[in-house]
Amino acid sequence: MRIAVTGGSGKLGRSVVARLAKEGHAVTNLDRAGPRGSGFTTIDLTDYGQVIDVMFGIDDRTDGFDALVHLGAIPAPGLLPDVATFHNNMLATFNVFQAARRAGIKTVVYASSETTLGLPFDIDPPYIPVDEEYPARPESTYSLVKHLEEQMAIQLVRWDPLLSITALRFSNVMDEEDYAAFPGFDADATLRKWNLWGYIDGRDGAQAVLRALEQAQPGFETFIIAAADTVMSRSSASLAAEVFPNVTLTKTVGEHETLLSIDKAKRMLGFAPEHSWRDHV
Repeated sequence: MRIAVTGGSGKLGRSVVARLAKEGHAVTNLDRAGPRGSGFTTIDLTDYGQVIDVMFGIDDRTDGFDALVHLGAIPAPGLLPDVATFHNNMLATFNVFQAARRAGIKTVVYASSETTLGLPFDIDPPYIPVDEEYPARPESTYSLVKHLEEQMAIQLVRWDPLLSITALRFSNVMDEEDYAAFPGFDADATLRKWNLWGYIDGRDGAQAVLRALEQAQPGFETFIIAAADTVMSRSSASLAAEVFPNVTLTKTVGEHETLLSIDKAKRMLGFAPEHSWRDHV
């Protein structure tokens, strides 16, 4: 497929672009900055004119796209003032979704976030492992935007019954060089309780994007995307019991099994994480 990837120069984006290209797809990276070459085009996603123009094609590059992967955003809360985060991310996502619709692109996969689940869990989650079944609990401006993006997607696919939008609620994205710091988390179980000790290797995040593109069906779906294990050496059950003593553990979990449930992604997308920090430390 001819695939546009917004934010392809970012931490997750680099892995996504590499994986899609390896699979034989023609990938165009749309970002503010990136490596000069045939696969990269500079764009301001908050400028609808630029976004709609590029969705119809780029001279000497492509005459359009078959699918869109939208990763371009301010990637976390606190990096900019709240209002700047809201304005940038909400406008960019609307522009990208709207332009894709106008250009006739029917397959959209985009980065939602684990933050919609209630991070940093200062208020207990309803149960553990958390999953996609309970209503969103945004606790920051950043996560509020992610929730609103999902709500927008729900209405867009209602307007167009042939449109497919898949929201991937990525956990904290890590590269191989990040894993050296993980053993330091063991000293204090509360250091990483804010996302239930979760993470996702960027390469497995890219796998999830690929699977979502391959399995896309008309309508909207959301999936939690996390590694199969936690960032901790301690057992997952003991972590939950210590830090969230009043929260029900709904199933017997493996020794280091993720508490961000990826069961739905496994079942519907065929997602199968291949990378663990334990293989690198």
